[in-house]
Amino acid sequence: MIKKLSILITLLLMCNSYTAIAAEAEVTWSNPDKYRDIRAGSENRKHFKAKVFNNLEKHFTKLAATLPENQLLKINVSDLDLAGDTMHGGTRNIRIVKEINYPRIKLTYQLVDKGNKTVISSGDVSLKDMNFMQARRLRYQRDFLGYEKKMIDKWFFKLFKSNANKD
Repeated sequence: MIKKLSILITLLLMCNSYTAIAAEAEVTWSNPDKYRDIRAGSENRKHFKAKVFNNLEKHFTKLAATLPENQLLKINVSDLDLAGDTMHGGTRNIRIVKEINYPRIKLTYQLVDKGNKTVISSGDVSLKDMNFMQARRLRYQRDFLGYEKKMIDKWFFKLFKSNANKD
């Protein structure tokens, strides 16, 4: 029993040390009031926007953690259009998701070596997923912003496939 406990503690320490040395992400939101569609349904607009930004920042951080240590992924989002559209539904506005309202995001990125401050990779990106509802299985089916996360994953792992540890 004690041996199993010591093995479990060792594994937990190894997992914690791995995440501590992973790459980091830094996300900036440029002119968010001018984004194409970040409207809340029935939620408070300010709280909804904060929830969207927080969720996407966590997602970029999770992806960056798959990159080698000592790297920093800088993301500057200049436009965001969430899947679906808000429509008036009775006494409230609701977000209706249809194929015609696909998710889009415009961003610039830099992957930087934190040690010598050199840029490893950079670019301007316009992501869109016009077939977002055609997938047989959505990895983030029950997640808030699942369509957007899937679109970002596809771009990230295509771009950084040689550097990232896809799980």
